[in-house]
Amino acid sequence: MASSESPQNESSAKRDTTITMDESSPPSQLQKTASNRLDTPNITMDDIQLAHLTSTVSGAAAAAAATTTQEAYQPAPSDDNNDPETDTTPKARLQIAATLLALGLALFVAALDQTIVATIIPTVVADLHSAAGYVWIGGAYLLANAAAANIWANLSDIWGRKLMLLTATAVFLGSSIICAESVDMTMMIVGRSIQGIAGAGLMQMVTITVSDLFSVRHRSLYFGILECIWAIAGAVGPLMGGAFTETISWRWVYWINLPVSGTAFVLLFFFLDVHNPRTPFWDGIKAVDWFGSLSILALTLMLLLGLNFGGDAFAWNSPQVICLIVFGCLMSLVFIYCEKRLAKYPLMPMNIFREKSNIACFVVTFCQGMVYLGGEYYLPLYFQSAKDASPLKSGILVLPIVLTESITSAFTGIMMHQTGRFLEIIIFGAVLCAVGTGLYIDLKTDTSLVKIILYQIVTGLGTGCLFSSPIIALQVNVSQADTASATATLGFIRNMATAVSIVLGGVIFQNSMNLQKPILRAAGLSANQTELFAGESASASVFLLDSVISDPVQRRAVRDAWSWSIRNIWILYTCVAGVGVVASLFVRNVHLSQHEDHVETKTGIGEKATRRNSHED
Repeated sequence: MASSESPQNESSAKRDTTITMDESSPPSQLQKTASNRLDTPNITMDDIQLAHLTSTVSGAAAAAAATTTQEAYQPAPSDDNNDPETDTTPKARLQIAATLLALGLALFVAALDQTIVATIIPTVVADLHSAAGYVWIGGAYLLANAAAANIWANLSDIWGRKLMLLTATAVFLGSSIICAESVDMTMMIVGRSIQGIAGAGLMQMVTITVSDLFSVRHRSLYFGILECIWAIAGAVGPLMGGAFTETISWRWVYWINLPVSGTAFVLLFFFLDVHNPRTPFWDGIKAVDWFGSLSILALTLMLLLGLNFGGDAFAWNSPQVICLIVFGCLMSLVFIYCEKRLAKYPLMPMNIFREKSNIACFVVTFCQGMVYLGGEYYLPLYFQSAKDASPLKSGILVLPIVLTESITSAFTGIMMHQTGRFLEIIIFGAVLCAVGTGLYIDLKTDTSLVKIILYQIVTGLGTGCLFSSPIIALQVNVSQADTASATATLGFIRNMATAVSIVLGGVIFQNSMNLQKPILRAAGLSANQTELFAGESASASVFLLDSVISDPVQRRAVRDAWSWSIRNIWILYTCVAGVGVVASLFVRNVHLSQHEDHVETKTGIGEKATRRNSHED
């Protein structure tokens, strides 16, 4: 009986010792003793018990180590007592309400400054004696906005959301003072550029902060509310700009930012409660993706400058324009190389481009960004030039599209929150966006007000559906750790689209007016008058028409030329919207019921290192 049990005991001892050697390293003296005793033919019960004891201790240690490692790399679950979705105490409700109010105010001023200048630009360029500044008063803000978007997200991953939000708010306030005190166009453009950088921080950090505070399903509701605020800012922007210009001074367009951004700063300082990594300054500096930041700045500036100069300051085939556009495209390759090979903590992780659905979301967002801001920027120009409207009246006349956008955006957020679906909203919005923009091509000097309002409503329904839905469609396809980078990338693409939209629209308008020179001369305008209403002077000379030309027939010829030139802008936007329709068909549908749990997002260098390791695995 003893002999029959001996092989079994030996097998058990060997198995237990093998587990010991696999699960603990280096081996202890106890393990070595057990291993050495296996080489002897005589195995006692003491040997077997020793092997079992070793296996048990080692297994427990390995399990503890595995648990510790797993906990270190898992996102920390949110504490129900601190979770804004579950904490219903009065104090928590007050805190989240104050936080959302502050985020809404920050987003409002950043979005407001995209459109508030649309109705004041002719007055500003005349006051500062620089017709060349027409495109750059709006373009400088949007260009800087596009270039800085991902940089803010990268910095917030290092130093935390709250610090970057407060910094962006303070810089925005200071740059508004520079713009309000501008004495020449150079000072104005510098101020607008700084303002655009800060505005990018506000826009990106508001969206990212909401993503940190709420689960995907809940954030769809808050995104809808915030995008409604964005649309309202677009609505009141041209109206406020026109009112300030006619009643007080165009400089109040910038002074108004001080009380709003100041209030946002105070509320954020006292009420925003998100993870604070307390990263040391110099450690954070070392973690910044400098190669990516510089290359994305270079490619943005060169591309947009080349597009702006083409056919205006320089001919399209000039060395200046060709070099800017070519090197801008080459810098995009440099940027991709930097992100894939050089960046320890990349500005724009390339893994988010692996999903076809993510790329489709980016394309839809780009198309919506071009159409949305292009319409709100060039509709006032159409009203002031072709319809002889004042700045205030032109602001009132764009209310149909922006009010429609704001209502639709809020309704879209509610629908996604209630139904958990977003794909149908994206496709529906893309189609209406293309149809509405195509209707703009019909706008002429004598188009009735009813048609103008109807066309704006159709377009507003389309663009309103596409504010928050692509963000949600993107976020359901990335991990919570990558949400900030993915959201910032989408924001960069939207900001790039708005900048390209303004620049390309301005170039098309100026070049189209140059093509109208023979028609204007045939209508009886002198050579000097024709030059005044053509090229880069065309936009700045809108309010000079009645004082320069007294003949009503000649005035009508100039207004028809303006209307025809703006029509070419609508043709461009219609083609872009058509691309958005095609892209919307490739967005992957995921029901939001799969994303109802809220996970706290940690920031800091340690978290970025963990995220980087997970991507490499």
